Amino acid sequence: MTRWILWLLGGVLLGGIVHLTTVLWLPRTATQDAYSRLLAITPANAVTTLPDPSPDKVILPYMDPAFATAICRYDLASGPLQLSLNVSQAYTSVSFYTRFGTAYYAINDRAAGRRVIQLDLMTVQQRSEMPQEEDVTAADRLIVESPTVTGIIVLKALAPEPGLMPMAREALASGRCKTQS
Repeated sequence: MTRWILWLLGGVLLGGIVHLTTVLWLPRTATQDAYSRLLAITPANAVTTLPDPSPDKVILPYMDPAFATAICRYDLASGPLQLSLNVSQAYTSVSFYTRFGTAYYAINDRAAGRRVIQLDLMTVQQRSEMPQEEDVTAADRLIVESPTVTGIIVLKALAPEPGLMPMAREALASGRCKTQS
């Protein structure tokens, strides 16, 4: 009886290890992940508006047709990035993802509290090399630290009615994603 319990416990333990290894390893081996699909249609460090999703063609998974979507595929190898975006009248959000799709920061127009979302994106090393400015507070300058050198910034603007989609696209067209000098 004890022998069977040990075999069962060993099998459950081995199954758990295989399951966890597979779940953590598979996303890194996918060849057609979101970053790879965006690599062909978006330049680095520039905002690109995505076409509206249709049942036949969707670039990113779970795209909502009520939102206009733009992408900034970033590469921080040449320096920190500065992002600015005028908010729309309804709702605007900015989400940050690593190269492998892990979300690490998000902000919306209500949290920003301004008509323009402005922030600096940099790696931890770039942040540590920045000179400390005593007269600049966290309220004056929002700095986001990226865990990776490359990744994706997803900009979304809500169109509460189909007729307001041009307004949402116009807000995203104002977006700037450029390397700081």
